[in-house]
Amino acid sequence: MTARKLPSLNALRAFEASARHQSFTLAAQELNVTPGAVSHQVKALEDVLGLPLFERLPSQLRLTDAGRRYLDAVGDAFDRIEGATANLHARPDRRRLSISTSPNFAAKWLVPRLGAFAAQYPELDLRLAQSERQVNFIREEIDLAIRYGEGPWPGLSCMRLGDEFLLPVCAPSFQGLQSIADMAGVALLHVNDRQPWRDWLAAHGGQMEDKAGIVFNQESAAVDAAIAGQGVALARSSLVAQALQQRQLIAPVPLVLPLLQAYWLVYPQSGDLDGNVTAFSNWLLQSFETDRKFWKEVIHQNKA
Repeated sequence: MTARKLPSLNALRAFEASARHQSFTLAAQELNVTPGAVSHQVKALEDVLGLPLFERLPSQLRLTDAGRRYLDAVGDAFDRIEGATANLHARPDRRRLSISTSPNFAAKWLVPRLGAFAAQYPELDLRLAQSERQVNFIREEIDLAIRYGEGPWPGLSCMRLGDEFLLPVCAPSFQGLQSIADMAGVALLHVNDRQPWRDWLAAHGGQMEDKAGIVFNQESAAVDAAIAGQGVALARSSLVAQALQQRQLIAPVPLVLPLLQAYWLVYPQSGDLDGNVTAFSNWLLQSFETDRKFWKEVIHQNKA
């Protein structure tokens, strides 16, 4: 049998760490060697491959096109090795399910419903990690993630959970609001900036009033402020579906602004799909289908 023609493992590790950190110095700290040793290993790898993997700039490293392609393959190989090594030590009866999602989705969609899933699968050891960043599934031992964006993402199995849109919501005490014109006299609550409100108003023939309004950096906080009666929030549909169903909020003028982004269920591409992931994905899809039916009723009533 012919021996595999593989570059040095140390050189590959030096390249992969340098690419992640965009720095020989930081890669050296991770690998517990000197920056010179990392630089030497990467240069030796480039010599073997016959092409440069990095542009060496004064203050950072930048991957070449070839370097980016190589990193995709090398990083995936290391993730698989890391995962296979972890699985050797995993207990056969292990029933843990680790889920990663954003704080906004956790607070306003997942956490209020997660107890229902836990009751169906009491044998599962559920772990919920909240983070705005995209996680490393293998290194952080995450089974699946619920991610917001345009998707899909390369290298992952991606399942779009449904369409997303913005609509105004407020406390029931604001039920006198019946039109866009009525909003001129109420406080508008914003997330990050005032542009979404401008876009929504422009889409429905309105115009943004030049007045102050609280700007939050988390949408869940804007929704909480709306529930507390502090004004009208323009919120993503998934984040307010339950509050509307429970009459904590109302949609006084349920005119929507469709979004390109949506929530996706994502998990590593691998062979057999884990039974725990299958159970959770089925439950998640059913829950989103329930929300979808609710929104059809809301929008239909508005058009009637």
